[in-house]
Amino acid sequence: MKKILITGITGQDGYYLSKLLLDKGYEVHGTVRRSSSINTERIDGFLSEYKSSGQFNLHYSDLLDSSSLNNLISTLEPEKIFNLAAQSHVAVSFKIPEFTIKVGTIGTLNILEAIKNINKDIKFYQASSSEMYGGKFEEKLNEDSRFDPKSPYAAAKVFSHDITKVYRESYGMFCSSGILFNHESPYRGETFVTRKISRAVGRIHMGLQSKLTLGNLNAKRDWGFAGDYVDGMYKILDYSEPDDWVIATGSAHSVENFAKKAFNLIDKNYEDYVETSERYIRPNEVNYLLGDPSKANKLLDWKSSTSFDDLIKLMVESDIQIATKEKMLLDNGLIKPTWENPVVN
Repeated sequence: MKKILITGITGQDGYYLSKLLLDKGYEVHGTVRRSSSINTERIDGFLSEYKSSGQFNLHYSDLLDSSSLNNLISTLEPEKIFNLAAQSHVAVSFKIPEFTIKVGTIGTLNILEAIKNINKDIKFYQASSSEMYGGKFEEKLNEDSRFDPKSPYAAAKVFSHDITKVYRESYGMFCSSGILFNHESPYRGETFVTRKISRAVGRIHMGLQSKLTLGNLNAKRDWGFAGDYVDGMYKILDYSEPDDWVIATGSAHSVENFAKKAFNLIDKNYEDYVETSERYIRPNEVNYLLGDPSKANKLLDWKSSTSFDDLIKLMVESDIQIATKEKMLLDNGLIKPTWENPVVN
């Protein structure tokens, strides 16, 4: 059974990529950082279903600890490594820039060095980001478009993207980068704007919340479904040659439009519930990101198959179910109200 190693396996993309690979019969291994609180909620189902057979395994490791990475890669001898690990919240990267930069740069370098020294035949995938482009102009962005990072997170991603190319060209290694535009799902972290909206819609629908506070409603993004995008990741490393690839839908929508459509699903006018605050405006705002996936469409035979409307419906319906359970627990006194679950402005 072929082995795959995934860093950042506990995140949204780690969940969907693991599911895809397990369905294809791979033996999946993932790294988790040893800490006082390890969140494996997204992948707990895989742990219970596959761990006894050895098809799904977690290992303590840290991207900033080169010795742990070398030992793990030497022991596993994986066919492919998907580097998804990062401090991935853009706004948070302004709060903890040093940690964000270290994980996003040295972490990638440590993996590449390990592959170079252990086995150059291991295929490497780097999770690059549309945030690298900066979004200054309203234009379609492809693999050759100029990078202009506007945050510590984006700057770290540019380094990792470039160093991946350096190792590809310098050592003949199969190192590819997927420049993924925004991709969402019910497994998206609740601090990201799309999930923040769908979560609030579910709670407002159940009478648990009365208002939603957002930042820049005019910001536009190319939003797709994470489940579609991990298929793009897989095809990138399955392609005959290493390269850089834009994975996107080719359509951009505003935060306001996302909110409007989400509230429409519960027959409510978003304007009655959405407020804005300077608190949620980034220090260096990225206003417009639109991807051109033509290369991936043509050469990888990859295309986003989930529409914008279907994505929003999927997220809202999931969060209504979560809010329904939350209300039941509250009504039965099984959980206590906190700042997150009373009706508040």
